[in-house]
Amino acid sequence: LREMRIMLYLNYCSHSNILNRTQTRRRRFGYMKRHTHIIEAVEEGGIAAELGIEPGDRLLSIDGHEIEDIFDYQFYVEEEELLLLIEKPDGEQWELEIEKDPDEQLGITFEQGLMDDYRSCRNKCIFCFIDQMPPGMRETLYFKDDDSRLSFLQGNYITLTNMSDRDVERIVRYRLEPINISFHTTNPELRCRMLHNRFAGEALKKVDILYQGGIEMNGQIVLCKGINDGEELERSIRDLGAYLPLLRSVSVVPVGLTKYREGLCPLEPFTKEDAKKVLEVIRRWQEKFYREYGLHFIHAGDEWYLLAEEEVPGEEQYDGYLQLENGVGMLRLLLNEFEEGYAKLETAAVQGEISIATGKLAYPYIRRMAERMEEKYPGLCIHVYQIRNDFFGEKITVSGLITGQDIISQLKEQNLGSCLLLPCSMMKADEDVFLDDYTVKDVSEALQVRIDIVKSSGQDLIDAILEERKG
Repeated sequence: LREMRIMLYLNYCSHSNILNRTQTRRRRFGYMKRHTHIIEAVEEGGIAAELGIEPGDRLLSIDGHEIEDIFDYQFYVEEEELLLLIEKPDGEQWELEIEKDPDEQLGITFEQGLMDDYRSCRNKCIFCFIDQMPPGMRETLYFKDDDSRLSFLQGNYITLTNMSDRDVERIVRYRLEPINISFHTTNPELRCRMLHNRFAGEALKKVDILYQGGIEMNGQIVLCKGINDGEELERSIRDLGAYLPLLRSVSVVPVGLTKYREGLCPLEPFTKEDAKKVLEVIRRWQEKFYREYGLHFIHAGDEWYLLAEEEVPGEEQYDGYLQLENGVGMLRLLLNEFEEGYAKLETAAVQGEISIATGKLAYPYIRRMAERMEEKYPGLCIHVYQIRNDFFGEKITVSGLITGQDIISQLKEQNLGSCLLLPCSMMKADEDVFLDDYTVKDVSEALQVRIDIVKSSGQDLIDAILEERKG
């Protein structure tokens, strides 16, 4: 093949972290490659943009290393000096020599977030929520991921059963942390039964490798009544405490049970008395761990407090909200943010009638905040409606699993005022679409009311209530 080399010397005065003189080699030649990664977007003003990298280009290698997935990419771009091999859509290949700060990114995103296919779950867990979903929903909702790379990138929890020894070795080598692990139990035999995977107990040994490698972790236990609670929960907490302080936190959340469980393992819902016992166990262990490590370590999901009819703990109990995305401390954070914003409110002429819809879990707290706002502004009227989850079943209490059709059916005859506020957790990420594919427009037209989507903080709730209602 004919080889063509063109030397380009470019000055990038506008980007102090790139060499003022960057050498670029462009050439056409055959390249045997297994992994190539299409660049979807290039950050404006970033290193990649200034080097002429564009969407549609392919990343072939970094410093001569083939890039298998996001693990490899994140590891090699940490270097201060890089040699990138980029292929243009016409087949022309560029070698780009880059000098940058160690923690500076190139400003590239890829068509595949993992730069590889997603790994699906091999387990058949007795509590799996996806197995409890009705048919006819969008295909992506039925995908079961169990990918350690998503644990690092997005905070997903993994069972370790889908990881090879090489995967574990790369986590340690690349320092990809924290890794979030679904333990459920530390009893190997019981774990095999709960995950319906004969290798599930053996997979727990990978935790020892991560611990010895100094990798920070978080864990969760999905608690099933009569299976991994009681003495088994005590055993799990005791065993997991041995991984402190690298295992920073473990959450205990109640199993979510929908009405679509025909043919699945029979599981019973927890009662108020059950919830109180679980909280008693968690508090006892929290006191022990806090004395020894300065961390509460074991945390109860917010649903336990609703079920036990108890107030959620103070902020200091959550160790910096290490498991916020797992439903641990969300209500406390919401309350505290609201109080901070409320303390800054000034007297103003506020008039209007609006409504808020939420799930059973958050309802008492949203109702409390709405009453505070009405006290502050007597001209304000706020209707707060608790949406019962008819779609999945009444045992599902979180707002994030409320569907558009349930909102429509239960608010059809209600007084909604000039605007209905809905939490963003009800929506598909970055889209105005509910789990059942109803859109915000569908719900708005059905209820004949304007809908505002409220972001997750207490201050966002205050702002949404006051928007356009200040005289």
